[in-house]
Amino acid sequence: MESNRSDKILQLMEQTGALLKGHFLLTSGLHSEFYMQCALLLRFPEHASYAGGLISDRVRVLDPDIIAAPAIGGLIIGHEVARSLGLPFIFCERESGKMVLRRFPVPEGKRVIVVEDVITTGGSVREVGELLQEKGCEWVGSACIVDRSGGNHVLPVQPVSLCKVDFPLYDPSECPLCDKGLELVKPGSRKFK
Repeated sequence: MESNRSDKILQLMEQTGALLKGHFLLTSGLHSEFYMQCALLLRFPEHASYAGGLISDRVRVLDPDIIAAPAIGGLIIGHEVARSLGLPFIFCERESGKMVLRRFPVPEGKRVIVVEDVITTGGSVREVGELLQEKGCEWVGSACIVDRSGGNHVLPVQPVSLCKVDFPLYDPSECPLCDKGLELVKPGSRKFK
């Protein structure tokens, strides 16, 4: 059953053009031949609802009080998970390179799950989880549509994911795509210095 759901998510990613091939600069700073642009999947409300429902089924056991996400990638899927669970949703955003909670009251004392679209290193998820912990929340788990970390993430526990992919990642100094002279593209939301 789990494999069928994972296959369906990957099939939807391909159908919606969310699985891109080229030469990409990831948020982590690493390079890859593949990029998962979940916004192209989530632009269809029925797909967003489907993925959010699957994640909510898997994280319900963690008994969260609130769902949080890093902006921009986690906004739609985080909201769908919260909607499916009947919980409030908040998001953190970058200000001067650092995650901040600006638009919402601090959910002090609440059990929070941080939701993202794709986890490569888990850096943004960790920033949100740690920020909310510092503000008095209990960070009880993390979840994503796609885990492409290969287990090499910076999160304290394994995130819940709908599917796992293992695309090769390259340090920029050793990238074969750079060696071939392929144009480097940064399709995500975070800008680099």
